[in-house]
Amino acid sequence: MIRVLALALALTVAGCSSQAADRLAQSPLREASALPRVVSINPCVDAVLLQIADPKQIAAISHYSHDERASSIPLDQARRFAATSGTAEEVVALAPDLVLSGAHVAPSTIAALQRMNIPLVQISVPESIAESAAQVRTIAAAVGQTARGEALLARIDDAVQAAAAKGGTRPGALIWQGGGLVPGDGTLASELLRVTGFRNMSADYGLKRWDVLPLEHLVARPPRVLLSVGAQDHSDRMLSHPVLNGLTQQITVHRYPERLLHCGGPTIIDAVRHLASIRRSL
Repeated sequence: MIRVLALALALTVAGCSSQAADRLAQSPLREASALPRVVSINPCVDAVLLQIADPKQIAAISHYSHDERASSIPLDQARRFAATSGTAEEVVALAPDLVLSGAHVAPSTIAALQRMNIPLVQISVPESIAESAAQVRTIAAAVGQTARGEALLARIDDAVQAAAAKGGTRPGALIWQGGGLVPGDGTLASELLRVTGFRNMSADYGLKRWDVLPLEHLVARPPRVLLSVGAQDHSDRMLSHPVLNGLTQQITVHRYPERLLHCGGPTIIDAVRHLASIRRSL
């Protein structure tokens, strides 16, 4: 029944629009007992799926969600589900009704899913809160859980409103990844900085949406707050450079977990709470 429905709705495309997912959820063929079994091969999608799908719907999640360094969900929750690395053999063996992935999927996996007539919905990295909300709706519609999707969006909106800055100065901030990679304007990370009361200094250095900031430029014009992905374990060699020791009175360094950087959906809740806490500490 579900496989016939999946075939009829033809979601085996490189990307699934929210309109297509809405049509899936609203189809007269869908029954409450016919919710699709889903395999997710992307950790950001995993985070959304665990919030809105019935556990029995989840055939497997991404292996990244079983890795503490890459997971976007608590490990004790992630390990309740089987994990797959996303290879064609693993996914097809699970015989899902639907596969959810990120923007990049191995051509062999796509070809195998097409041969088996298994729909594929691809979700890209969101660049704004609004785009993340649209993606949550796409996922919720595809798995037949639109009401739960809206409930999740309400929780995200509440968290954003609670963390929003209520005036005052906006300290300059940078999110600093290994080697000096910085998210600039037009990214979800930059919007979250703005919402929580910071000013993303990326544009001050003439950086693009995702760009590398040389250490010399950072030293010449230091931000008030440096949010480092590697600050906790000192994995960023540039961040531990001796020249930064003389800037401790000007720069406050805080850790920014990598899982908060690229994912939208429920990850936004943790991100804005983390940023708001840092803002209050100043």
